[in-house]
Amino acid sequence: MDSEVEAAESAQEGAERAPSNGILLAAVGVVWMAAMLWSARATITGRADVEMEVTSTAYALPGAISASLVAGAAVALAVLAFLTRGGRTPGVTVRFIIATGAGLGLGALGALSIITINTEGWLYAVVGGTVAAAATIGGALAGLRYPRVIAAVCWGAVAVFVVGFVLNYLQDPLLSALGSGDTAASQTGAASWFALLQSVLSGVAGAVVAYRVLRRARRRSGSDVRWPFYALAGAGPGLLLIVGEALTRTAGSRVLELAGKVSELELTVQQMLSGSRLNNGLIVLFVGAFTGMIAVGRTMGSPAAAPAPAPAPASPPVDPDAIEQEARADEPSTATRPAP
Repeated sequence: MDSEVEAAESAQEGAERAPSNGILLAAVGVVWMAAMLWSARATITGRADVEMEVTSTAYALPGAISASLVAGAAVALAVLAFLTRGGRTPGVTVRFIIATGAGLGLGALGALSIITINTEGWLYAVVGGTVAAAATIGGALAGLRYPRVIAAVCWGAVAVFVVGFVLNYLQDPLLSALGSGDTAASQTGAASWFALLQSVLSGVAGAVVAYRVLRRARRRSGSDVRWPFYALAGAGPGLLLIVGEALTRTAGSRVLELAGKVSELELTVQQMLSGSRLNNGLIVLFVGAFTGMIAVGRTMGSPAAAPAPAPAPASPPVDPDAIEQEARADEPSTATRPAP
């Protein structure tokens, strides 16, 4: 019985995602990761002194980690979609191993692009190892039981990146609109409002995109996931941001520590950026989860009302005179009563 259930679940998963969608998501993820790594390499190698190289590496690390998480998951989903074509259904353990291996392979390629900046120092080896770890973790996530939810989270993370890119491009006019002026207090207040606006819009956009991906998968496969998974998909981009920040603070901690030793100002900046990234991830998580619940709640109809019972037929009105006449008719007549 258990084997039949697993086979049905595997067949359902194979019908949930078409290979073309897996390839499109993988292409977007790989392009995003490659762009972040290329930007990091160009920024690092373009610095004239060692101190600027260190600080540039610390600034580029969080973005490269986030992109590697999504790219690792996206590539692993595409590999699994290819392997499950034609009714082939690998087991849970085999699927997890394949997904993790796909993420590790992509992470190794990404790490190579960073390590080759300077193969003699440990700094770039740490960055490359962190990038590889992020892609491997993303691939492992793709090996979980609900691939359509992971795909929705990846698309939501792409939407969060796009919103952040557009808002940063429009940062100057937005800061002016938020009250940034010549004083330091106004600039600080406008920057705080800008960060909050970016986090909220990113959470909403990521959740809406994730919701649309799940609804499209429902139309294609004819089956749907339970409503808590919509909330999980909406919160997924925020979870990825928090995981990326955790990797930055653990696997990449030596890079941040070295950057903090450049100057007291740089140490303060790194601490502020770390706290800002964590706050951003938390806001995106909670706003995304709330938006996902609202989106799926609007499509859940109220239960049908039970039909009202049919009214009982009305009884005819009671006539007291008729009852009395019937009682007299039932009594024996005195004329036919036997004599004593």
